[in-house]
Amino acid sequence: MTTHTSPIIGLAGGIGSGKSTITKYFNDIGIQSVDADDVARLVVLPGSVCLKQIQQRYGEKILLSDGALNRSALRTIIFNQPEERTWIEELTHPAIRKEITKQLNSVTSPYALLVHPLLFETKQNAICQLIVAIDVPKDIQLQRVMSRDRISQESAEKIMATQLSNSERIERADLVLENSGNIAEMNAKVFKLHKKILESLYT
Repeated sequence: MTTHTSPIIGLAGGIGSGKSTITKYFNDIGIQSVDADDVARLVVLPGSVCLKQIQQRYGEKILLSDGALNRSALRTIIFNQPEERTWIEELTHPAIRKEITKQLNSVTSPYALLVHPLLFETKQNAICQLIVAIDVPKDIQLQRVMSRDRISQESAEKIMATQLSNSERIERADLVLENSGNIAEMNAKVFKLHKKILESLYT
């Protein structure tokens, strides 16, 4: 296993759990983060090996007019054909893992925050010293996903069904960050959690 200069803290939360907002609070107090969703977008940028292979498999319809990946077209394919999801994961996950490791190795803050919607599912929890699970009520999660991605409740529920449930995540985590959507309280919660993490790591 690669040795990292900074300990890695996993931040696990399903789609619509508020990972980006919470990460921003950690960034504001000087903690650097690596976001698996950002990395997943990076490995399929125009010109990438992954995108070329996706295009070979699905043809031009999988690209937007500017040559970028048509995410909604891909989403439709993998939700209707589970075996295609497996193919996509086998193609992109090694590239994502490699890039995550590279980014984590350049972190210089007291610890690195690895933000990952599928932390346990992709077994990336194995490289984390501690794991924080975001606890969010399912109805809030659904509303967020539907309004953000402009999708139906059925589509949102389909996406959520491919991820671990909140309770499963919490059961496997070391710490829990409750996010009922109150932004004003989140700042204080993150700071408290940050102090707890530092105590666990350095005392």
